[in-house]
Amino acid sequence: MTSGQRKSIPGRPRSDTTRQAILDAALELVGEVGYPRTTVDGIAQRAGAGKQTIYRWWSGKAEVVLEALTSNAARAIPLPDLGDLRSDLYAFLRATFRAGRRAGIVPVLKALMAEAQLDEAFAEAFRTRFLEHRREALAQLLRQYPDQLRTSEAVALDVVFGALWYRGLVGHAPLNDALARELTDLLT
Repeated sequence: MTSGQRKSIPGRPRSDTTRQAILDAALELVGEVGYPRTTVDGIAQRAGAGKQTIYRWWSGKAEVVLEALTSNAARAIPLPDLGDLRSDLYAFLRATFRAGRRAGIVPVLKALMAEAQLDEAFAEAFRTRFLEHRREALAQLLRQYPDQLRTSEAVALDVVFGALWYRGLVGHAPLNDALARELTDLLT
């Protein structure tokens, strides 16, 4: 085999259409019945895919839901470019909190955080594939305007995601535009 050739992988190639149907089905199902009652069988049935297809691509329910959440966040929360930190940060936080208010997302976040407390391997995947990606997206925005931030990047990230997780997990107050405005005012 030459360096330009790819090694053949047995089985059918991964279909992006099937993959997206599975990810959409996972988020829909968790939103409807909750994480504990969601099963790989249910996801497969909702997506019109075989259970064996899911297990070929993911190790189980938690991995499917994690990829669905990560993919959803990347689509739903673009990085704004409005010309100044205050405007960009507010737009980013509004989009983040609106995505969090989408039916079923907060329960998914809670369930995955709980799973991460019980399974060290999943905790690492959750941290690297979701949490760090979201933090890096905000860090990228903050780095565009280093002179407009009132605190360090690290503290700003902890303040934003600390508020998000605390409100999401405890549920004592909403993730809303008012919180986005207050955090923007605090950090810029």
